[in-house]
Amino acid sequence: MSTQQFTEPMGAAEAFEHLGRLSLSEQSLESVLQTVAELATRVLPGDLEASVTVLVADKPTTFVSTGRLAVDLDESQYGRGYGPCLHAAAAGETVEITDARTEQRWAGYPARAVELGSLSSLSVPLGSPEVLAAGLNVYARQAAAFDADTRLTAGRFARFAGSAAANVDAYRHAREMADNLQVALQSRATIDQAKGLLMERHRLTAEQAFHLLARASMGANRNVRDVAEHLVRTGALPGPAQRV
Repeated sequence: MSTQQFTEPMGAAEAFEHLGRLSLSEQSLESVLQTVAELATRVLPGDLEASVTVLVADKPTTFVSTGRLAVDLDESQYGRGYGPCLHAAAAGETVEITDARTEQRWAGYPARAVELGSLSSLSVPLGSPEVLAAGLNVYARQAAAFDADTRLTAGRFARFAGSAAANVDAYRHAREMADNLQVALQSRATIDQAKGLLMERHRLTAEQAFHLLARASMGANRNVRDVAEHLVRTGALPGPAQRV
C-alpha cells in the first residue's frame, strides 16, 4: 500500500473502522502491517514515523516502514544488537524513550537517535514472542511525544497487527491444507478410475489392479498418480509391457 493513501490526520475510531474492513483473505501480511503503520502515524499526535520489526531465527528485519527515519533508527539498533525495538520484539515488553538526549539505556543508541532526528520513541510488542516476535515502533521527532492516551492507542494498533498477522498465517495454512487435500482427492479419483479400467479389462480385484499400477510405476520410474493418469488418458500403462 502506498504511503500516499493516508496523508491527513485521522481519528482513532475512523482508523480502526478502516482496519476492521480489511479482508485478511485478500491481503498479504505485508500490506496489512503497512496499513497499520501508516494509520498509526495519522492517528497518533506529533511528527512521527513508524515501522514493524520482526525477528526470524533471532535475526531482525524491518518488515514495513513509513519512511527513511524509521528504517535508519531500526537498523542502528540491529547493528548494535540491542535497543528498544529489539527489546519489545524479543521480550514482549513495551519500551518508551521519553527524551533520547537524557536516556541512559542502550549505550550509543540514544545519541545516534538524536543525531538522526528522533528525540522520543515507543516500541510495542505485537503479541507473545513465542507466537510472533515482532513490535510496532513509533519514532517522534520531538521529546515526550507520548502520553497515556497515545500509549493506549499505540497498544491497540499493535494488538490489531498481531491478530492480523496470526489470522493471515492461519488463513494461509488453512488454504494450503485445502489445496493439498484437493490434490489428494484428485489423485485418489484418478487412481480409482485407472484401477477400474484394469479390473474390467483383466478381471482383477481392486488390490490386484493397484499392485499392477505400482509395478508399472516402478518400471517407468514415475509416481502412481502419473501412471494412473497415463492409463486413463491413453488406455495403456507406460513403460515396458506389463503382464497380469
